Amino acid sequence: QVQLVESGGGLVQAGGSLRLSCAASGRTVSRHTMGWFRQAPGKERERVAATNWSGTTTYYAPSVKGRFTISADSAKSLVYLQMTNLQPDDTAVYYCASTRAGHSLFSTYDYWGQGTQVTVSS
Repeated sequence: QVQLVESGGGLVQAGGSLRLSCAASGRTVSRHTMGWFRQAPGKERERVAATNWSGTTTYYAPSVKGRFTISADSAKSLVYLQMTNLQPDDTAVYYCASTRAGHSLFSTYDYWGQGTQVTVSS
């Protein structure tokens, strides 16, 4: 089991930057791989980025590649999403999620945080 809590969302102007944080806890947390998803009203949920705790394997959605960076601090059990050059289309609720223990970044994500709102104004 793993518990996830997101923070760092807010309002930012187009072209600005924001960093989201995800605090992970649970006795098997080190065996889970982590991801960030987002969902805007009327749109399907989209996987934005994912990483294992060592950072040896990462994934980025084409829509954010080159602008967003995912990183993980295993000592603090924190996962970050650094977002730069934000655009209005990035407006969404952003969720931290994890796979089951021992599963890869490309497996299903079974554990979810409550989400944090990111709003980008034009």
